Amino acid sequence: MQQVKTGQIFAIGFMLFAMFLGAGNVIFAPMVGQQAGTNTWIAMGGFLLTGVGLVLLAIIGLTRGGGTVEKLAGRVHPVFAVVFSVLLFLTLGPIYVIPRTTSVVYEISIHPLLGDTAKTGAILFAFSAVFIVLTVILSWNTTKFVDRLGKIITPIFGMLLLLLIVKSLITPMGGFGVPTGDYVTASGAFLKGFTQGYYTMDVLAAFVFGGIFIKSIAALGIQSSKEVSKVFIQAGVITVIGLVLLQVSMAWIGATSLDQIGAKENGGEVLAQSAVALFGQVGIFIIGTVIVLTGITTNVACLSAVAEYFERILPSVSYKKWLIIFAAVGLTITNFGLTKILELASPILLLLYPLAIALIVLIFANNLFKGHRSVYVSTMIGVGIVAVLDALKDANIAPDAINNAFGFIPLFQNGAGWIMTGAIGFLIGLAVAKSRKEEEELIASSAGKIPVN
Repeated sequence: MQQVKTGQIFAIGFMLFAMFLGAGNVIFAPMVGQQAGTNTWIAMGGFLLTGVGLVLLAIIGLTRGGGTVEKLAGRVHPVFAVVFSVLLFLTLGPIYVIPRTTSVVYEISIHPLLGDTAKTGAILFAFSAVFIVLTVILSWNTTKFVDRLGKIITPIFGMLLLLLIVKSLITPMGGFGVPTGDYVTASGAFLKGFTQGYYTMDVLAAFVFGGIFIKSIAALGIQSSKEVSKVFIQAGVITVIGLVLLQVSMAWIGATSLDQIGAKENGGEVLAQSAVALFGQVGIFIIGTVIVLTGITTNVACLSAVAEYFERILPSVSYKKWLIIFAAVGLTITNFGLTKILELASPILLLLYPLAIALIVLIFANNLFKGHRSVYVSTMIGVGIVAVLDALKDANIAPDAINNAFGFIPLFQNGAGWIMTGAIGFLIGLAVAKSRKEEEELIASSAGKIPVN
């Protein structure tokens, strides 16, 4: 058996951490802090569960489920695998992540430098066009760019953010404010934080990029599912600690910012104006440097991954044509502005995240229910029905009628009703599988191989 050295585990851990250090990863926790006030740490408990804790489980789940999201989702049904994967990749690309990242870079790096009379719409369009064209150029052949910049980004990102965090601890901008909205009660704060963790997109990103990490482990001579999972757990501790410290620090900055900068519409504004409050105009350049570097690599990684996936399922259109198509879609959506992008994408995330979480739970519990397909199907139906209702409510489509009709479901009002319906679906599927005497599909924990091609 090939032994993985401690240095290699740290290298893998830092690689994982660097991948998740996207521009969007720092804008949600500050908003949670601003709105949760004195309930910030309760809210962040829920936020960290979905925004950080599930990331490692998603990657390990991939090692158990076959190495790709298509194979994992295929345990439910081939049609579900296609629909889920397409929605996942589109969300990770032109619909959400690329517009969000580009808007975050603009909101934090460019917007604070503009005067109140500036025509921000025209400037946003000009900036986003340049930024996304640069993304396309770098996505044409990403290998050297990502490798070289990846070795620089993590220390720069870490040092500059550490500077911002330390300053906020030494000279706090103010005290924690009064909780507002869904954050007023402790239970509401926790559940709101739980759903806000969706917006980091890290769990869904783990599904898309997890194969890269699996192959990096396999390249070291470790290919059994059990050993790959072991190495990922060890390396993942580094990633999880880094992400927890990052998100908690961002929440602290948001929670203490209200006295200095007032309530803001989105986390990008909170972070940018907090940097100015802490360092003056120099703060814009500190946080701007971080966001530009991480933003471009996030865009390149996402755009190239989506283009490669669609070339694979629709080979009649080349990779480079897909790059241009998705870049154009991303550019269009970017110019709605960050607040509108978050609003438009929110229903999609409320649909995809519960399904993704359910898949992770099922793959880990696979051998307990003998891998029966009926359990996968019935559980996903139970989760999916409520996820669709939550998405419709979030899109402001008959929210009162939906709440009145389905409010009897536990936690439905808090966006977590899918937990109960998923559990019911699981039990129904188990009963169906037993009655039909379905074939077992166990996962070998030690002999299974991880694909490397």
